[in-house]
Amino acid sequence: MSNTPHELHEEFPEYAAKIRHLREIDGHFYRISNEYHEVNRAIHRAETDIEPADDFHVAEMRKKRMQLKDEIYAMLVGHEQVEPIV
Repeated sequence: MSNTPHELHEEFPEYAAKIRHLREIDGHFYRISNEYHEVNRAIHRAETDIEPADDFHVAEMRKKRMQLKDEIYAMLVGHEQVEPIV
């Protein structure tokens, strides 16, 4: 069990600037990155017993975090491919 938060800028350090940029211009990216943050913080609180949760609930939250992380990564990589070359 990890007690270290999985913040997006730590998960994808090479995309930190792109994460900030997409949060400003893309409403969907903003929403899912906020949802990722909320789920991530809830997992951290459960793992550190600040807000204890049963194992099933923690496992479900981790699955949700993984799904959101996968969607975020796909958007980061996909955005990279469609950016015009200047």
